[in-house]
Amino acid sequence: MPVFTRFHRSSRPVDGMSGADSPPERDVRADASEEAESAGAGTRLSRLRTWRTRLPRAARVLHLTTTALAAVLVLGALLLPNTLPALKAVSFARIPAEAVIGAVVVLALPPRPRLAAAVLYGLGLTALTTVNLLDMGFNEYLGRGFNAALDWDLLPDAQAYVEDTLGGGVATAAAVGAVLLVLLVAAVMVAAAVRLASVLARHRARATKGTLIAGTTWVTCSALGLTLFGGPVASERGAGALRVHAQRTVESLRDEAAFVQQAKADTFGNTPPGQLLTDLRGKDVIFTFVESYGRSAIEDPAMAPGVDRTLDTGTKALEKAGFAARSGWLTSATYGGSSWLGHSTTMSGLWIDNQRRYRTVTAGDHLTLTKAFQKTGAWDTVGVMPGVQKGWPEEKWYGLDKLYDAFDLGYRGPKFSWSTMPDQYALEAFQRQVHGRKRDKPLMSFVILTSSHQPWAPLPKMVGWDELGDGSVFEAIQKAGNKASDVITDTARSREEYGRSIQYSLTSLTQWLQRYGTDDTVLVFLGDHQPIARVSGNRASRDVPVSIVAKDPKVLDKVAGWNWTEGLKPGRDAPVWKMDAFRDRFLKAFGSTPHPSTG
Repeated sequence: MPVFTRFHRSSRPVDGMSGADSPPERDVRADASEEAESAGAGTRLSRLRTWRTRLPRAARVLHLTTTALAAVLVLGALLLPNTLPALKAVSFARIPAEAVIGAVVVLALPPRPRLAAAVLYGLGLTALTTVNLLDMGFNEYLGRGFNAALDWDLLPDAQAYVEDTLGGGVATAAAVGAVLLVLLVAAVMVAAAVRLASVLARHRARATKGTLIAGTTWVTCSALGLTLFGGPVASERGAGALRVHAQRTVESLRDEAAFVQQAKADTFGNTPPGQLLTDLRGKDVIFTFVESYGRSAIEDPAMAPGVDRTLDTGTKALEKAGFAARSGWLTSATYGGSSWLGHSTTMSGLWIDNQRRYRTVTAGDHLTLTKAFQKTGAWDTVGVMPGVQKGWPEEKWYGLDKLYDAFDLGYRGPKFSWSTMPDQYALEAFQRQVHGRKRDKPLMSFVILTSSHQPWAPLPKMVGWDELGDGSVFEAIQKAGNKASDVITDTARSREEYGRSIQYSLTSLTQWLQRYGTDDTVLVFLGDHQPIARVSGNRASRDVPVSIVAKDPKVLDKVAGWNWTEGLKPGRDAPVWKMDAFRDRFLKAFGSTPHPSTG
């Protein structure tokens, strides 16, 4: 018997080993295992061949189906667009150059290198599919493509947003699902590439002719510039997409190095304290950002009517209280999210449109507009940020003597999705704990309102200012509101609820000013960015409204040369500045003398 024979031979001393030194029992088991595996594999192969022999037609159909499916997957990955609007059937009516080149390479290689090339090709398709899907998401929400050098830092923030909005379970499931999806895509794409490589090699003669015809057709269509359904027949979409991402990464790394030097230069970096903001001395100045308050809220037909009525009502109410306002437009450094980029761009006078720039500038000592108030020594400076729920080291960079975060405002009511508390409550707490208190110096305040943060469900409603208490009054309102999961997936409802959220935030702010503003109050409020593209539109601008409100006519006289529109609603033809221009214009308008620093 084979096993006995092997045992008998292995029990003899070999190469000077004694019988006691040899391990015959282990050899028996190993050999038996190998033989069993070989027998099992042979049995399975035999069964497969038997099945193919017994059912040749079914076997052929299965073979053709899996081959066709593999071809569809490969061609689909090579032609997949990177935006949702472009995701149409006609986008796949193309001849991809990468498929022709892949076929040429496979046909030229021997078996083992061919297998390795197919695996690498499948992994390349995985990378291409992943970046295209990321581009879709980023274009849908942030109005731009994914940047491999900069945007990985945003993924934890995205998970935190999902957790705050839809719950920790959904956030965890989404993160795990994303990882599994990438692994699944990798497995499927590699399998598809290996399958096609095997088929091409098995039918080399016909595959060579087909590849030659496809290549000749591609070259001809490319040379003649032939198009079909609005796009070129000869496509290099896959290689082009990877090339764009590679170039974007390289440019981002170069930009980071250049920005480090740019951030060191400052028009007002060496201005003495006594020459800063001399025309605002004695005023209580409040800088307020309204979350996602963009131009679309004022001009988009789906949202503008309600928001415009709110602005008109607010303008009239403030005029009755003795206030006047001027309004214009700023082009934000961000879109759809990453509000902190808009805040820091406005306050620093630097264009901060990505996380790397943000980290660079906040780690330095570039003069922010808020810090300029602190530097004079003539103001107490505070920040009111109900959206901050953990340590915030940027407090020092902004020049804030004191920060009031989500846990410092005494709120005991429910969260409204991502927003920790309604804007009306945050403003009342600001009045009670900060603005309304007697002090030796005037106050400069940096206030961030959050009720208009996506997903705009559930939304708070205005209540009597004397009824706010600790915020418990909002319990019933929150329970009766829409569910975030019902609104976030519905574009029409998202647009409607977004408009309502802006009306709420603006009403809270203007009523607060009407109620608590004094002769020395100066309010500057603006949006941080437009809402996501699904709400504002794929071709929406990046403009946000900005307004200055004051009772003292001398304050608005200082900005008369800006040609801003009277009232809280900026006109369509009102001046549009880049957001990073605001700091220097504001400082100069209110008596600051430039003394540049070069770093």
